[in-house]
Amino acid sequence: MNTISQQEFEALFDNAAMGIVTINQAGAIVMVNQFALRQFGYAREELLGQPIEILIPGQLRKRHVGHRDGYHASDQIHRPMGVGMDLSALRKNGSEFPVEVSLSSYTTGKGKFSIAFISDISIRKASENALLRLNDELERKVDERTQSLRDALNREKELGELKSRFVSMASHEFRTPLSTILSSAYLVSKYPEAEDQPKRDKHIQRIVSAVNMLTDILNDFLSVGKIEEGRIQVRPIILDLPEWMLSIINELEPVLKPRQHFNFRHEGVAEVSMDPSMLKHIVQNLVSNAIKFSPEGSNIDINTHCQDETVILSVKDKGIGISKADQKHLFERFFRGTNAVHIQGTGLGLHIVEKYARFMNGKVSYTSDIGKGTSFIITFTQEKLIP
Repeated sequence: MNTISQQEFEALFDNAAMGIVTINQAGAIVMVNQFALRQFGYAREELLGQPIEILIPGQLRKRHVGHRDGYHASDQIHRPMGVGMDLSALRKNGSEFPVEVSLSSYTTGKGKFSIAFISDISIRKASENALLRLNDELERKVDERTQSLRDALNREKELGELKSRFVSMASHEFRTPLSTILSSAYLVSKYPEAEDQPKRDKHIQRIVSAVNMLTDILNDFLSVGKIEEGRIQVRPIILDLPEWMLSIINELEPVLKPRQHFNFRHEGVAEVSMDPSMLKHIVQNLVSNAIKFSPEGSNIDINTHCQDETVILSVKDKGIGISKADQKHLFERFFRGTNAVHIQGTGLGLHIVEKYARFMNGKVSYTSDIGKGTSFIITFTQEKLIP
């Protein structure tokens, strides 16, 4: 059988399309091909006689010595190195790159030698990492989509429950004002004479109050519906706050109980930038609650304060108060305090107040004692107030 010449072997060795390094039993490099020299950036004379660990990252060298000695002591002729592991090699310039290594060994009269066949797998690793990143991104998007669908289903469920509660509550809450309107309209027709005008006025006022009550109920449900469907947009304009507050307070004058009074005070700059629709809903809800839950002859204190980038609105009453047990549920939808079930209401007002306040960078705080009254304070932080 023909054997290859030394020249042919050297040509095969140096033209191999992978790095080849041969070491002796002491771990010193005795042969290295051109491909490996290009891989690692060394000249041949710089590597010959050096320990193989010169091509291994510093943090792995000590461990590699043990692996190398174990391999030489074994009877294995050839095997892949680091199966299931990420192997790295070290270039002369200090940079690391991922490699795949296969080992083989042979014995001559000069001793036992090991040959390492080294493949640079940087491109493959980059592709694998790109695929992993793509997979992670796809999984993240699937998770986001799944969560989005769950949120949508939950919103649908909540809206369905809201509609169901609306039908149930509407049948109950609408009954009283509608009965009032029907009976008062009937009684007005029974007073045709001019001298009966005071009696007619009394029933007309009852009709107006009942219509206002129905309007408030419908507004609450419409507001909650918009909030739940995400159809709320903040549209600030420049307001003269004390003048604007007085106009809202005047609108609420007709629903005051006998001998109830508003005390309004404003401090600080007058002009602010706020959403008038949301602010009106907040003020009407807080003040209407103060009227409903306060006795006849009591005062309701309404204060506004503007300074720098802060607007503070407070409404204080001397009404029935809120128990400690009820306070933790105060802003939940449809919640009614245990001492307020006999008073007309939907249980949505404070829920809407808290949501609208949050939309306008506001935070709601309150203090309340049973039988002594309640104070609500909303602090709005504005991006810019008009001086």
